[in-house]
Amino acid sequence: MTRKKKVDKDQENGESDAAKKEREKLNKKVTNLMKKQKLKAVRGIVSKHDASKSWSLEARAKVGSRLIELLTQTAFIQPPADQLADGPPDIRPAFVHTFRTVAKDAKNASRRYGVIECDPLVLKGLEKTARHMVIPYMPMLVPPLNWTGYDKGGYFFLPSYVMRIHGARQQREAIKRTPREQLEPVFKALDALGNTRWRVNKRVLSVVDRIWASGGHLADLVDRNDVPLPEEPDTEDETLLKKWKWKVKSVKKENMERHSQRCDTELKLAVARKMKDEEGFYYPHNLDFRGRAYPMHPYLNHLGSDVCRGILEFQEGRPLGKSGLSWLKIHLANLYAGGVDKLSLEGRIAFTENHLDDIFDSVDKPLEGRRWWLKAEDPFQCLAVCINLAEALRSSSPETFISHIPVHQDGSCNGLQHYAALGRDKLGAASVNLVTGEKPADVYSGIAVRVLEIMRRDAQKDPVVFPEALRAKLLINQVDRKLVKQTVMTSVYGVTYIGARDQIKRRLKERGSISDDAEIFGCACYAAKITLTALGEMFEAARGIMSWLGECAKIIASENQPVRWTTPLGLPVVQPYRKFGRHLIKTSLQVLTLQRETEKVMVKRQRTAFPPNFVHSLDSSHMMMTAIACKKAGLSFAGVHDSYWTHACDVDEMNKILREKFVQLYETPILENLLESFQQSFPALTFPPLPERGDFDLRDVLESPYFFN
Repeated sequence: MTRKKKVDKDQENGESDAAKKEREKLNKKVTNLMKKQKLKAVRGIVSKHDASKSWSLEARAKVGSRLIELLTQTAFIQPPADQLADGPPDIRPAFVHTFRTVAKDAKNASRRYGVIECDPLVLKGLEKTARHMVIPYMPMLVPPLNWTGYDKGGYFFLPSYVMRIHGARQQREAIKRTPREQLEPVFKALDALGNTRWRVNKRVLSVVDRIWASGGHLADLVDRNDVPLPEEPDTEDETLLKKWKWKVKSVKKENMERHSQRCDTELKLAVARKMKDEEGFYYPHNLDFRGRAYPMHPYLNHLGSDVCRGILEFQEGRPLGKSGLSWLKIHLANLYAGGVDKLSLEGRIAFTENHLDDIFDSVDKPLEGRRWWLKAEDPFQCLAVCINLAEALRSSSPETFISHIPVHQDGSCNGLQHYAALGRDKLGAASVNLVTGEKPADVYSGIAVRVLEIMRRDAQKDPVVFPEALRAKLLINQVDRKLVKQTVMTSVYGVTYIGARDQIKRRLKERGSISDDAEIFGCACYAAKITLTALGEMFEAARGIMSWLGECAKIIASENQPVRWTTPLGLPVVQPYRKFGRHLIKTSLQVLTLQRETEKVMVKRQRTAFPPNFVHSLDSSHMMMTAIACKKAGLSFAGVHDSYWTHACDVDEMNKILREKFVQLYETPILENLLESFQQSFPALTFPPLPERGDFDLRDVLESPYFFN
């Protein structure tokens, strides 16, 4: 490209004749080379003389819009040839740019959006072509590069960054400024996770393929057919027509969801088929801004759904040994779930031994037999363990049988475990298994029992004085661990009353015992209020720490500063929540409104997000410390946030390590260090005093069998 044609007049006058001639000569040379299609030579010249910086947001938006416009002008489709031959062929544009008016909640507020609409035939085609997509960040066949800096590590030839910052400038700068020695433990942990070698479990993949080929709709796989649209009723009755319109709307929504799930499944299976004959492969990992680790390949990985986890296993196999055989049986019961996973470890082993017939039948005739494995909560993982266990038990010596199955140990309500350790809270610690018990304490059932107690009391009251009494009566038979589980789980991550209400409303709707929508809503409001009350009573210490963290965040954010802290492993974290400004760009298609971060922080978001983000940064530190220690001990290790995986024979060893690391993590004065860092960064501000601590002894965790189980 020639340099800017419209050079300012004064600049032009200032340019000497020699320079002008030189420039013209160069332009001519480039044009000739272009005609001869000698691109390499052109690139060489242009790169020396290219004064352009990286494109601005505006330039990218304009070029992008123009390319989309060219696509709409040139891409056409022709429906299949079963049309009448004498009519002209029906050639339609594949993509159409149009405007849509979307009504906001308020009665008269609405906004116009530009959209690109896809022809239904193209949508249909997309599903089929998903398997041929070029996926850049595939699993690697050789170990990933060790991390040594912000953009040094992971893939060999693809851009790899140690943290997914989604354009948050301050977070990127914080990481780049941090000395490498300080980040060494984080890099080490990511390397340990990235060096675990995986392979495809071909027997499970063939079962998945068979189900998928016959239309899906089994074991969590989506149905490959759409729901048929309801026929329009032949009537003038407004209410019936209204009902029909709603039905059509919900069927269309369901079909769109199915479409996206089918594309997703196709991508996962495409990767599995591509990798199935490889001896083994690796997943380079990086972090989100809180320090949680994720594989960089997005589709088929062990953080994925049950299908992905069932298809993947460790490449390295290890002999089961006596303890490994027991852990494999426990693991099978955990995956079957449905309450079995709440039994004592002995109870779980007994469950598996009582179902050996079903297990052998599932392996020999997965789709033709009794299909016992399909009743499991995680069917494909359950099938993988059935296959492994059956092979081991049928071999001449089960204890020397080589197993490749990863066995999981999961924290029980892990967020609350971290709060209980932070606050040294005895009552909280007992309810989330930080102390020894005969069988695992189930915090969800504990809360459900409390909720039921309160509702029984309320149901006795006089409905005239206390209108909620009727709702309490209605709900008494509905309260169980499933109703409250999601709310308890998200309570540590700052679930609001409205969030809790919606979660409970969904559960009540699924059950279908209350048919009236308004009644469901009223019951959900009441149940959410009671659940949050029960939570506050049971986890007073956690509430105290959460509100202390929230207060500190509010004080900092009110100064228009983001909340920042350093995790126990030395990773700097900056909360990215800032207000967005609107930036209008006129392109060839339409005026685009782009969002741009401003210098103003979102005070409320900084406050509500800080407690959950801080706890996530602690659970990631615990996982990383465990990963490093397991690697040192020669174990294969994979981590999914609060679920730690290793070979069956090594579970006892990993259990010892993860408990030691948890104690080691909480023996450091975490909250004191946090307060000190706040006071150093903002000497002019006053922060509230640290919340009271209980007298729980951390060392009890070392003896607790159900802490992670």
